[in-house]
Amino acid sequence: MIPRELIKKLRKIEIYTSRLANDQLAGGYHSVFKGRGMTFSEVRQYQPGDDVRFIDWNVSARMSEPYVKVFTEEREMTVMLLVDLSASERFGSVGRAKIEAVAETAALLAFSAIKNNDRVGLILFTDRVERFVPPKKGRGHVMRVVTEILNAEPEGKGTSLRVALDLLGSLSKRRSVAFLLSDFIDRSGYERSLKVASKRHDLIPIQIVDPREEELPDVGLALLEDLESGELLEVDTSDPRVRRAFARDVHTERAKREQLFRRLRIDHVTLRTDGDLARPIAELFRRRQRRMARS
Repeated sequence: MIPRELIKKLRKIEIYTSRLANDQLAGGYHSVFKGRGMTFSEVRQYQPGDDVRFIDWNVSARMSEPYVKVFTEEREMTVMLLVDLSASERFGSVGRAKIEAVAETAALLAFSAIKNNDRVGLILFTDRVERFVPPKKGRGHVMRVVTEILNAEPEGKGTSLRVALDLLGSLSKRRSVAFLLSDFIDRSGYERSLKVASKRHDLIPIQIVDPREEELPDVGLALLEDLESGELLEVDTSDPRVRRAFARDVHTERAKREQLFRRLRIDHVTLRTDGDLARPIAELFRRRQRRMARS
């Protein structure tokens, strides 16, 4: 049975994200994510300007005038959401935990997908695969996806992007759109799996960050816990050298990760728990539209 508080949260997410998906994302989503190709639709009489390569010579011979084949885009796609449920996703310092931002983002993407008649599937993972929800269509299925994220009780605490990416490869033989939602706190190594997955699918990493993970506040002596390993560390946050070193390490890790994405030619988005979730995704869609227009 779903707790009453979770039902209220789900209802709020449904109202908020479905409206945003319709207003800000659905059109851009349709423009930048193509279907599986073109499929034959019908034949019609040749008109000036038609591509002569599409003339149907058999029909033209029978009708004694030129006819061309008409093709339409096979629009339907599969969208896979790969969602990190590791212990670090439970952290939050600005009113909502990262996992709540993940759930809202997943809803935004899923509502955009179903508005375009695409199917949505879900892979939940930590340092292991926690759950797989097969792709389906419909508003009810979107809410099931969000419920699975918020109501999950994962067995693992750590993060392995590799296990999720490898499962994606074994499940989806046809090209799909895959959104990888994580804070990317992964010490196990995932570059090879990322490379393989990005060649087979349209893979888009979405990093969720909390502001306290980017900059230490000056609160004196603090006992910090690594939520995934349980390790405790006492830190003197009043020392500016400590705060600068922390910020420098965060910047270095981000630069390395973004360099990897650029090398693999993977679009990516960073979302903050204290910021707008829809706007950066809409901007990603616009960037892809401009790039497609140039090519």
